Amino acid sequence: MLVRVRRIESIRDPEGNYGKRIELVEERPAPSFNVPTATEEARMVQEMLRAMQAQLPMLRVQTNIMLPKLILFLTESEYELLGVDFQVNQLYEVKLSNGMITFKRVEG
Repeated sequence: MLVRVRRIESIRDPEGNYGKRIELVEERPAPSFNVPTATEEARMVQEMLRAMQAQLPMLRVQTNIMLPKLILFLTESEYELLGVDFQVNQLYEVKLSNGMITFKRVEG
C-alpha cells in the first residue's frame, strides 16, 4: 500500500525521552456524485459553479480523501534504528509480510 507522511511531531515518552510521532495516511480518490441536469436552468447553475470553482480555490472539491493508516511513536534511538528518514508529504510503499513492516521511499 502507498502511504504519505502527513505529520511529524516532537514528543516525549513517559520516561521523558524525546521522540517522534509520525502519522502516515493512505490517499484514495474521493467518490464522485453525478447529479443529472434535466433542465436548462440546472445546467446553467452547474456551469456557473464550475466557473466559480476554477476561480476560487476555497470552492474546489477535494479530489482525494486521506485515511489514517499508521501512527508511529518512536524514541530518537528507535527512529535511528528503523533507518527510514521520514519527510512530510513524502510517499512510501508499505509492505506487511510475515509479521514485518517494511518502508520503501517512492521517488517522483
